Amino acid sequence: VQLQASGGGPVQTGGPLTLSCAANGPFHSVPILAWYRQTSGKERELVASMTRGGSAEYGESVKGRFTISRDNARRTIVLQATNLKAEDTGVYYCYAEIWLTRHSARSMEYWGQGTLVTVSS
Repeated sequence: VQLQASGGGPVQTGGPLTLSCAANGPFHSVPILAWYRQTSGKERELVASMTRGGSAEYGESVKGRFTISRDNARRTIVLQATNLKAEDTGVYYCYAEIWLTRHSARSMEYWGQGTLVTVSS
């Protein structure tokens, strides 16, 4: 199982950003796909997540500015960010909860390598 992320890089304050993540490999299902981030001096925090059924959850600091969407067939999520602020600067990690087989005793957690987002004027 591999989480392949794209997007990130330098962004201007107030600008938009799109991050994508695809879960690749042989597995049965992926109930949750999400983006987390680690900003300076803080612990890793949830940015946004979406279940297979389409239920979304957002971190308080990004509500109203970020939108997550999901393509179940392609096992991908897309995070669209708007009105970026300097405090959005950090390393963004893709996360997946995955059931490897339909008979697995429990789900597994996977993390992408992280992509740096730098917001500046």
